[in-house]
Amino acid sequence: MKQPETAYWVASMLGKKKGVSDLNVTVGRPLQVEIDGAMTPVEVDPPVEELTPFQTEVFALNLINGNQRLLKDLVATGSCDTSYTLDGKARFRVNVFTQKSCYSTVLRKLETKIPSIRDFGFPDCFYKMAKERNGLILFTGGTGTGKTTSLASILNEINETRAVHLVTLEDPIEYVHPHKKATFNQREQGEDYDSFATGLRAALRQAPKVIFVGEIRDRVTLEIALTAAETGHVVFSSMHTIDAGQTINRVIGMFEHDEQAQIRVRLADTIRWVVSQRLLPKLGGGRVAALEILHTSLRVKDLILNGEDMAADKTFYNILTEGVTLDMRTFDQHILQLFGQGLISAEVAMTYCSNGSVIKRGMDTIKATRGESTSNIIGLAMEQVEEKK
Repeated sequence: MKQPETAYWVASMLGKKKGVSDLNVTVGRPLQVEIDGAMTPVEVDPPVEELTPFQTEVFALNLINGNQRLLKDLVATGSCDTSYTLDGKARFRVNVFTQKSCYSTVLRKLETKIPSIRDFGFPDCFYKMAKERNGLILFTGGTGTGKTTSLASILNEINETRAVHLVTLEDPIEYVHPHKKATFNQREQGEDYDSFATGLRAALRQAPKVIFVGEIRDRVTLEIALTAAETGHVVFSSMHTIDAGQTINRVIGMFEHDEQAQIRVRLADTIRWVVSQRLLPKLGGGRVAALEILHTSLRVKDLILNGEDMAADKTFYNILTEGVTLDMRTFDQHILQLFGQGLISAEVAMTYCSNGSVIKRGMDTIKATRGESTSNIIGLAMEQVEEKK
């Protein structure tokens, strides 16, 4: 297989239909794409019913294209990350990895249009995040939940409204931001720096006002991010955690027990926002984002400093539930809103929620308002006892 054949496979997968998010090349399977969270096979000519180890290896090596750093990473760690451009038509984030002594490749399609807060319907608090002058702002969620898109919309807002120097550290660069009011310097891991920690340490000497770190993966990167936030920078980054409360606990848990008291103080002083995301299947096709949002407040700082107390109902979940006036909300509140708008089904709401009993009560209230039945039990009647004559 030569480079043109690789490009033909990628083009065929991309052209399957609208909504393709990922391309998957795995031994023993046909070429596949992911559309709205479901894997779909792709036909090519000549046909490929089951990919062979040789085909997946050549495909992967064509994408690596002789890059010695990537080959070294693949041999040493079992995977490597790179980017791929298809004839100027589309860009992809690529991960090549080994499994059962074979190579597999997943390509994530990158959007070329810079997202805006308004066009994507993100909440108004995103505009407030774009105005922050210092502190740490984290977006969390699983892979493919839209964290990068949300962050790109905020960076775009900064680009359009603030004359500042903005440095990004990405793996790889996903959205290419043009210079507008802000000055953008976008650096890619492996090409411009070797790790997020070293790139972030160097960024502190590059006089930025805003720093974007693609992901906080380790304690060293987190420590430097906290230092940057403490010294007058606003730092945006992402983590793989499921909700806002777990994010705070995960950050604290990166440190040894005897260090955690100091980290709690530093985190309470620097954290500004935590946004967690989940992508839910929409009725009629497509997906919609559910957002959980935490904003710093006296109650939030108290929980960070002293920890949660379930017995006293001092939990992040309770604070988010009661923090609507401070732009806070839980996943469950947003999921109920999406259900009330008719965007998701009851089954999806129950599947993706954090507290099933809260969602069940909320959906019953919504159904009752609509005049719908809130129970599956029908046909009940009082038993009649015939009087003896």
